[in-house]
Amino acid sequence: MRQPNAMLETSCRGWWRPAVTGRRLITVHPKTRVAPASRRCGSRVLGCALTLVLAAATGCGYTSDGLYRKNIRTVYVEMFQSKEFRRGIEFQLTEAVRKQIDRTTPYKNAPKEKADTILSGEILEWREGTLGHDLVTALPRETAGTLAIRYRWQDLRTGRLLVDQPRMMTTIEYVRPVGETVYNARDDAVNRMARKIAGSMETPW
Repeated sequence: MRQPNAMLETSCRGWWRPAVTGRRLITVHPKTRVAPASRRCGSRVLGCALTLVLAAATGCGYTSDGLYRKNIRTVYVEMFQSKEFRRGIEFQLTEAVRKQIDRTTPYKNAPKEKADTILSGEILEWREGTLGHDLVTALPRETAGTLAIRYRWQDLRTGRLLVDQPRMMTTIEYVRPVGETVYNARDDAVNRMARKIAGSMETPW
């Protein structure tokens, strides 16, 4: 009678050979062949890897389509209002938001009368501050520009507020001695803010 926990040894070619366990000698037919241990281990590793990949792809029902609301197809981006005396930022931001929606979301821009939703907002301020001065000239060397806005995204069919952000800020640093200007900083701040707004249109977890 064979021991259930008997250990069998294998040769380097994968052939079974007798192994001694305790007082008993277990023999196996010499023509019986099994897969080498390295091949068996490799198959197990491959199987585990495939399982993990499938689990990552399907786990929790996650898909890229699930990031956005399926009952919304179109958005009307209203011209941003502005309390800032520097004119022009509201036009830049409105256009940048429209482009980001087309580029990074499944929603499409549409006229107000045909849109499912409306996105509106206001420029609260553009503020500049000096972070460091040149030690020789005492002129500003590094400056930070901060853009602050508020906006909301509303379903025109139901009146429900989908996003209501009373204040959102983004800050851009620029160095004047190397040729960077406040206009470069404003462009960067507007584009970064537009990406934030488009990102907030994803369905919250």
